[in-house]
Amino acid sequence: MDMKFARLGAVGQEKPVVIAQDANGPEKYFSLEPLTKDIDGGFLATDGIVRTREALIRGELPEIQPGELRIGAPIARPGSVVCIGLNYAAHAAESGATPPETPVVFLKPSNTVSGPFDATPIPPSSEKYDWEVELGIVIGREASYLSSTDEAAGCIAGYVVGNDLSERNYQMPGAAGQWTKGKSLPQSTPLGPWLVPADQVDAGNLGLRTWVNGEVRQSSDTSDMVFDVYTIVHHLSQYMLLEPGDVILTGTPEGVAMSGRFPYIQPGDVVELEVDGLGRQRQEYYRAQVAALATTGSADRN
Repeated sequence: MDMKFARLGAVGQEKPVVIAQDANGPEKYFSLEPLTKDIDGGFLATDGIVRTREALIRGELPEIQPGELRIGAPIARPGSVVCIGLNYAAHAAESGATPPETPVVFLKPSNTVSGPFDATPIPPSSEKYDWEVELGIVIGREASYLSSTDEAAGCIAGYVVGNDLSERNYQMPGAAGQWTKGKSLPQSTPLGPWLVPADQVDAGNLGLRTWVNGEVRQSSDTSDMVFDVYTIVHHLSQYMLLEPGDVILTGTPEGVAMSGRFPYIQPGDVVELEVDGLGRQRQEYYRAQVAALATTGSADRN
């Protein structure tokens, strides 16, 4: 039985669900609340995916109607969001770099994670906000100093669609440009709509696509990755502790605005991203406003 895991509800009030389809019927939504309060590291580390499949087979999960509920990120706030840079040769070339000999690694704050359909802010002073469709790995068990890529495969719970939004003026060299600055902005990591279990996904052969206002920007395949998903997990485990619920974004293919071929994201733009079998995102962009300075009580602080 194929399954997809999702979290539905307002921001901060998401409820865990599983979407399942038997051989003869339509997809149905089932509440996961009999098994867990949320789809998080604790759920994944205690064989939550296996327990869900067993509960579905036994008919123990109540069916629900999703209605118009918001779709949140499919994994509750991860402990770490780890990213791999320049992992497609063509993207490295359009960035003015050569393909790396070892994975390029950086981190994003976990508070950047947002839902796949949430309206998304462009930073107030941003001039070069850019999209990056990526295959995301969700870790299902602790990984540290793994001995092989086979062992790494056993640590992957599933996969998600990710958008690694990047402000290139903040990221690139000059005026203290840094990758962390350019990739840590609020709501700059839309994830979802679903977490799909690893045993249902051929991660080495997935199409990835991005559209901006209906026009194709990125169209590639994970078979073009410089480092595959198992190599990435094995490599990272030599340098950091990966915990259940952590997310790894595995890099983006060519076709970003930084290439010079396309304009950067503007207010009112609609960006859609898709990975085969993992669903499709849609974000409409608006200009964030500079927060007004609070004046109440200011005299007391002087």
